[in-house]
Amino acid sequence: MPLLRFDFVEGRTDAELQALLDAAHRAMLAAFKVPVGDRYQLVHEHPASRMIVEDTGLGIARTKRVVFLQVTTRPRPQTQKQEFYRLLVAELEKSCGISPSDVVVSMVTNADEDWSFGHGRAQFLTGEL
Repeated sequence: MPLLRFDFVEGRTDAELQALLDAAHRAMLAAFKVPVGDRYQLVHEHPASRMIVEDTGLGIARTKRVVFLQVTTRPRPQTQKQEFYRLLVAELEKSCGISPSDVVVSMVTNADEDWSFGHGRAQFLTGEL
């Protein structure tokens, strides 16, 4: 955990997708200090006409390579979140050629009781995690 949900315009190859997911995982490991095997990633591809990501009046130019990432996570310090944003755009630009202007991130925070990793138990509450 965290859970990373990616939304983007369809058309990436499997290799491009793998590079994108790996880059995001590296950024998450470095920023959030979670175990290497803590990897939960969902990909949602959309026709270009079904994905609108504008600039919120900031003058940020977007392309068809835009990536919208929603991160569902336990509470984290502001510094960790900012480090994740910084590392994420650096990794995506270096590994995938995705411009930092094409990366939008939203953090959704929840609590320990909001997670069950299987077997009908809340492992953060039971002490298993």
